[in-house]
Amino acid sequence: MPQLTPPELADAAIGLLIQLIRTPSYSREEGNTADLLVDFLHRHGVEPQRAGHNVWAQNRHFDPAKPTILLNSHHDTVKAGASWTYDPFGAVVEDDRLTGLGSNDAGASAVSLLATFLHFYERRDLAYNLVCAITAEEEISGAGGIRSVLPLLPPLALGIVGEPTQMDLAVAEKGLVVLDCTAHGRTGHAARNEGENALYKALDDISWIRGYQFADVSPLLGPVKMTVTQMQAGSQHNVVPDRCTFVVDVRTNECYSNQQVVELVRQHAQAEVQPRSTHLNSSRIALDHPLVRRGLALGRRTFGSATLSDQSMMPFDTVKVGPGDSARSHTPDEYILLSEIRAGIQGYIELLEGLVL
Repeated sequence: MPQLTPPELADAAIGLLIQLIRTPSYSREEGNTADLLVDFLHRHGVEPQRAGHNVWAQNRHFDPAKPTILLNSHHDTVKAGASWTYDPFGAVVEDDRLTGLGSNDAGASAVSLLATFLHFYERRDLAYNLVCAITAEEEISGAGGIRSVLPLLPPLALGIVGEPTQMDLAVAEKGLVVLDCTAHGRTGHAARNEGENALYKALDDISWIRGYQFADVSPLLGPVKMTVTQMQAGSQHNVVPDRCTFVVDVRTNECYSNQQVVELVRQHAQAEVQPRSTHLNSSRIALDHPLVRRGLALGRRTFGSATLSDQSMMPFDTVKVGPGDSARSHTPDEYILLSEIRAGIQGYIELLEGLVL
């Protein structure tokens, strides 16, 4: 089929985004939007692949001898809160503004990356291959999302992860590990000096967590941050509790793996410490990487991101960049500007044009 111009690609991308918004796609319920993505690629002459609710395709002239770049974003959304004043699935266009659930996070990035992929799809002169994967379960870091797709893809040299960054480059991202901690004691009557209070043991650990400072501080992401966010103990007022549970939210920098953080906490805590998972690690790309240098030459800002994305599951160089503003994500009346989508497509094309890894 004839090559579309960037303005035509933008029109197609905006049309797809309107369809995606009007089709509910909560995490693990993205089947209908996956259908839309498959149909979109078919209509533009691309044969996609699908596993579960994940959809991907590779450029027509894929060459295994060349490095491969992954273009990735997600099509699942969080659930709409009660304070929306617009229909979350209405996809209302008012002048330059498109309002709807998932418009900013991360529908605009997803459709912009698809348009960029189509722009380069037929090119024979690329110094790299492209794989575009629009995946599921990002909002819950689910096992059925990008983690399940990566083993099905060719070896990857670089990932461009589409999230709302105002097209600036997130060259580092904090990781996350959630710790479930259990302090153990022995019951006794509160009126007598007996028992071993598990709550007091937990408070000792919490005091250490509150005051501990990790030695290595990232120039982009700052220190590792540990925050106790939940606590539960006791069954009645006159019984010394023999068990106290608490939860620690840990935001890691690239100086430590999540497993290293777990082991350090275990060394200092009296409580049992069990991570819910350790796969959401921090990431960082070198500032002299060709893609980062290209972004800087185009006037893009680099920064470290405190918010988590599927970037955390990619064991290769990645940059997080996309149209929209992270401050709008997960908020009532979430929106994207149509001009941001058009600029996003152009920005992605500029980053990739002539790139040599």
